[in-house]
Amino acid sequence: MPKPKKRGSNHQRGAGGQPRNVQPFSDEDASIETMSHCSGFSDPASFTEDGPEVDEEATQEDLEYKLKGFIDLTLDKSAKTRQAALESLKSAFSSKILYEFIMERRMTLTDSIERCIKKGKSDEQCAAAGLACLLCVQMGSGIESEEIFKTLGPVLKKIVCDGTASIQARQACATCLGICCFIVTDDITELYSTMECLENIFMKAYQRDRDTNGVSSTHNTVLHVSALLAWTLLLTICPMNEVKKKIEMHLHKLPSLLSCDDLNMRIAAGETLALLFELARETDADFFYEDMDLLTEKLRALATDGNKHRAKVDKRKQRSVFRDVLRAVEERDFPTEMVKFGPERMYIDCWVKKQTYETFKEILGSGMQYHLQSNDFLRNVFELGPPVMLDAATLKTMKISRFERHLYNSAAFKARTKARSKCRDKRADVGEFF
Repeated sequence: MPKPKKRGSNHQRGAGGQPRNVQPFSDEDASIETMSHCSGFSDPASFTEDGPEVDEEATQEDLEYKLKGFIDLTLDKSAKTRQAALESLKSAFSSKILYEFIMERRMTLTDSIERCIKKGKSDEQCAAAGLACLLCVQMGSGIESEEIFKTLGPVLKKIVCDGTASIQARQACATCLGICCFIVTDDITELYSTMECLENIFMKAYQRDRDTNGVSSTHNTVLHVSALLAWTLLLTICPMNEVKKKIEMHLHKLPSLLSCDDLNMRIAAGETLALLFELARETDADFFYEDMDLLTEKLRALATDGNKHRAKVDKRKQRSVFRDVLRAVEERDFPTEMVKFGPERMYIDCWVKKQTYETFKEILGSGMQYHLQSNDFLRNVFELGPPVMLDAATLKTMKISRFERHLYNSAAFKARTKARSKCRDKRADVGEFF
C-alpha cells in the first residue's frame, strides 16, 4: 500500500525552517480553545453530562503560545502574513478576556499596530485599526489605555484627515478613533479635539448638499457615515453645556442628509436625529424645534417609503428604523429591547444606550454576549454591576443532558409536524359548511 502523504510538511515552512504562512485564529479555534470552558454561561443547553473534561490550564497555555506567535508575525516582511496575524489577534480578543496576557505585551502590541497603520496598505490598516479598538476594549478605562491612545490617537487622526489614504482605511480609523476616545479619554480637551476631527469629515456632506441641492451618493459617503456615528457616540459622554452647543450647530443641518441616496447615511442621520432630540429634551423639558412639521413629514415619508427602484430588503430596513425614529421625534417614545446573555438580561430603553450597544456589537461581533458577562469595562458602561459568578451548584442546576435535549427536540418536532399536517389536510374542513 502507498504511504499516506504528510500534510503541512512542505508548504508551511520556507528556507531555514521559518514559518511562512499564518494559520488564522478561526471561529472554530475560539469555540474549541478559548470558549470551551465558558460557553455554558451563554447557553445552559450547551452543558453536557457525557462530555470529556477540559484541561483549562493547558488550553490557556496553548492559546497564549499561539497568540505570541501571531504578535511576532505582525512584524513579518510579508503584508499578507501581517494582515493574517492581525485578523487572528482580533478573533481572539473578541472571543475571550485576555487582560493579563495583554497587560504584559501592551507596548509591543501598540508598536505593532502603529507600524501597520503607518506603513501598511488599506486592508492591513483596517485590520490594525480594528485590533486597536479591541485592545482598548480589553484594557478598559485606565492609565494603560490612556498611554495606548496617546500613541495611536495622532496616527489615527492623520489617516482620517489624509485625503490620499484609501476610503476604507480612513473609515476604519474614524471608527477606531471614536471608540478608543470613548473608552480612555478623561481629558475633556482631547474629547473635544477628537469630536472636531470627526466633525470636519461628516460636515462635508452638508457642504455637498448646499452645492448640489440634494445629497448624492459618492465613494466618500461610507467615510461620512462612520465619522457621524463615531461623533454621535462621543456626544453621549459630553457635558450638557457642550451637548447644547452641538445640538444648536447640527440639528437644523442633519435633516438634509435624509435625502441621501445611500441607505446607511439616511439611517445614520435618522438615528442621530432621534438621539439629539432625546438629549435636547433631557436638558430642556420644554425643548421646541421650529421645523418640526417639515421634519416629521420627511421621516414619515421614509417610514412608509414604497419606491420601486429600491431593493425590498433596503425598504424594509429603512421603514423599520424610521418608524422608531418618527415615534422618538413625535411622541418621545422608544421601543424597549431586551438583550439576553447567560442568566442576565439587559434592557435597552433609550437611544443613547442603543447607540452605544450597537457600536460595541459591531466591533465584538459574536463575542458581545461573552464580554457583557465578563468585561468589567462594558459592564460599567451599561451599569450591569460586577460580573455574576456562578458556583458549581448553580451550574449543575443549569445543566441539561444530551438525552433530555434529544427528547425535547423530538417532541417539539412531532408536535410541529402534526399541527402543520392538520392545517394542510383539506379533509379537516369537510362537513363544516353543510
